[in-house]
Amino acid sequence: MSDDVTFTIDGQEITAPKGTLIIRAAEQLGIIVPRFCDHPLLDPVGACRQCMVEIEGMPKPMMACTTTVMPDKAVKTHLTSELARKGQEGTLEFLLVNHPLDCPMCDKGGECPLQDQALAHGSNASRFIDQKRRYDKPVAVSSQILLDRERCVLCARCTRFSDQISGDPFIELFERGALEQVAIYEDEPYESYFSGNVIQICPVGALTSTSYRFKSRPFDVVTTPSVCDHCSAGCTLTVQSRRGEIQRQLARTNMAVNEAWNCDKGRFGFGHVTAANRITEPKVRDGDDLVTATWTEVLRRMRAAIGAATEAGPGRVAVLTGSRLADEDAYATSKYARTVLATDDIDHRTRFAPAGEREELAAVVGRDSATYADVERAEVIVVVGLDPEEEVPILHLRLRKAWRNRKARIVVVGPHLGTLADLAWRHVATEPGAEAAGLEALDGRDADGVAAEVAEALREATAPVVLVGERAGAGALTTAASLAETTAGSFAYVPRRAGTRGAIDAGLAAGLLPGGRRLDDADDRAALEEHWGELPAEPGRDLHAILTDAAAGKIDVLHLIGVDPVRDAPSTDLARAALAKVTTVIVQDLARTDTVQGFADIVLPVAARQERAGTATNWEGRRQRFSRAIDGPDLVQEDWEILVQVAAILGKDLGFSDLEALRAEVERVGRRDAAHPFPSFPSVPSDETDGDADDQDDDRLTVVARPLLLDHGTMLTNVPDLMATARPATVVINPTDADRHDIGAGDQVELTGANGTLTLPAQLATDVVPGTVLIPTNSTDEPSGVLADRDGDLRVTLSKVAADAPVEEVA
Repeated sequence: MSDDVTFTIDGQEITAPKGTLIIRAAEQLGIIVPRFCDHPLLDPVGACRQCMVEIEGMPKPMMACTTTVMPDKAVKTHLTSELARKGQEGTLEFLLVNHPLDCPMCDKGGECPLQDQALAHGSNASRFIDQKRRYDKPVAVSSQILLDRERCVLCARCTRFSDQISGDPFIELFERGALEQVAIYEDEPYESYFSGNVIQICPVGALTSTSYRFKSRPFDVVTTPSVCDHCSAGCTLTVQSRRGEIQRQLARTNMAVNEAWNCDKGRFGFGHVTAANRITEPKVRDGDDLVTATWTEVLRRMRAAIGAATEAGPGRVAVLTGSRLADEDAYATSKYARTVLATDDIDHRTRFAPAGEREELAAVVGRDSATYADVERAEVIVVVGLDPEEEVPILHLRLRKAWRNRKARIVVVGPHLGTLADLAWRHVATEPGAEAAGLEALDGRDADGVAAEVAEALREATAPVVLVGERAGAGALTTAASLAETTAGSFAYVPRRAGTRGAIDAGLAAGLLPGGRRLDDADDRAALEEHWGELPAEPGRDLHAILTDAAAGKIDVLHLIGVDPVRDAPSTDLARAALAKVTTVIVQDLARTDTVQGFADIVLPVAARQERAGTATNWEGRRQRFSRAIDGPDLVQEDWEILVQVAAILGKDLGFSDLEALRAEVERVGRRDAAHPFPSFPSVPSDETDGDADDQDDDRLTVVARPLLLDHGTMLTNVPDLMATARPATVVINPTDADRHDIGAGDQVELTGANGTLTLPAQLATDVVPGTVLIPTNSTDEPSGVLADRDGDLRVTLSKVAADAPVEEVA
């Protein structure tokens, strides 16, 4: 029996799957039925009554957004039915009874569905002459969102989004009848990482943005497609600018990636482009001060410094990049290091990588990755070393969609549940860094307890998905790939930062070459030398080795591109010691970071994402191009352009002088024909922990430092309304450990590490593995790295101090 239904709309025959809403079927014919409450990604509700249609045999008009298709029925829309047309006209008349006539000053003016439909489908006169309802306005729903209640048409889009999509039901419809209005709970403010979406989907000007209110109109802005540069999600954006200044950023519909949503960081986090700490001109150090210089002067200084370092012998120059670079910049940097500086001492990672990760990253490139669609369809999803809502928020929405719509069973492997606590089906608890052992237990051979239950679910599931984040320990990528293969599922590496996947593809790590090639593989080496010429003889040093040798005086020039080691490195003490010892620190960045202020000898200003064109690769391996939205300050340049000039002044040629030539070379170099296999790692018992026997009896706890979405990052300056919604920095402790140290929820706790202390309020959570505490990486005046020793070991003692403010205990 066929599940298709054949019927007519306005005389046109159409066949649609059973269960299709009439409003969706009409769209397939190019017929747009007027609506306010309907949204293709929200559950139908029939709140606004604007989408009336006439259906053969039905005694009254029906709502196209809640009525499904019926066989052999004739559906008439407002285009062919006088009944439907009059009904829609009447609905509009009622909606306008209390709606204020303030279109000239309303932020929605020019893009307002109510405006458009009143013109197209409404009456040209109103019968209502009574005084309109008035409310005090605006009401601050949050620090970013303002509510004009008299404009609201009660479509419930905002409340449905908060409940169904983001899972933050702190905004709701209150009262009844004529008094019904959108409001928030008195004791629960609307704090959501996705709150800006309710502004964009509001069909009227009821919800507006504090940062955009009264600033512009859609008809006097320039609209440019772009890709968000805040995390690896790869959300497509629309950047709207006026007179060369960004007015707002909106989510751009891309059903394969971000659907129609984005997080508040991507929506509101563009203030750094015009922040007071933005670097807009080259600078050089003169004594204790940084003074303005010309491009000619800084390039000459770089030539002298790099020339002296290379003459002193091999290994005296190194490059660290961070992960904000566009794909073109990452490729140019990789080639610059290997062919101009003749060094393989390069790393894009801001963490001390576990053993074998270089080989694992090479194996990731060239393999099919799990995608958002795979996540949405999966019956079982294993998440390892990743806190999606804090690190890749749009992935969190897909996980939640799979959980809500398909009852997907989400399994978390690691020392804590994090923001997946409400969604997780099972928690395979492991010590920090022992995630590979937890994954091995899921193969079912020797599993028991929770692991056995998960192993059975994986065997029975169709196309499970395994997602591995950056905090997973040694061997986790290999083990996850093996688990995905044995369960006929898919696997993905999900780094946090926007440029990480592009950096891996470009070979921005010691021993890793573009396209998944390895420097220690003769065939890979020969293939790349056909394009680049001679390469360094041996794999170089990673971040930890570079900083260690720099602190020992073994590096003369350190070229930093988009990275702030003082705040980013796992050991702040080691980073400061290294930077202080290096003869010449070259910093190529957007803002005056701690590294720039305290240690930079040469400073190079670079263009922001919105000021240039380029390509971005997200965690799926999906490449998306973005366009220039505004012009940057006069003296800033794109990262790859700077490297071309540095190469030229050193007597080298990178082989390209414009963006298209660079892209063409990237295509020619391509990827390895077949991906490298994943390396082998010895099996580790799941109950085995790191550390010496003597360490097991001390009173120190292992710290898991995890990033929060809104923190003290360079690209979150000059956005006070956004930062007002940042989650507070806390230390999350298992109640067992808290009792042992006489610590209660909300108590101030001093954490003492190898090289410093931090004081944070306590938050108690039973999902944290005993002996482990969670702290944010960069949400305090000093980063979490102040607690670590020079090997990045993060173990602390806890002591209770006087409490300042209570922090609610969480389960």
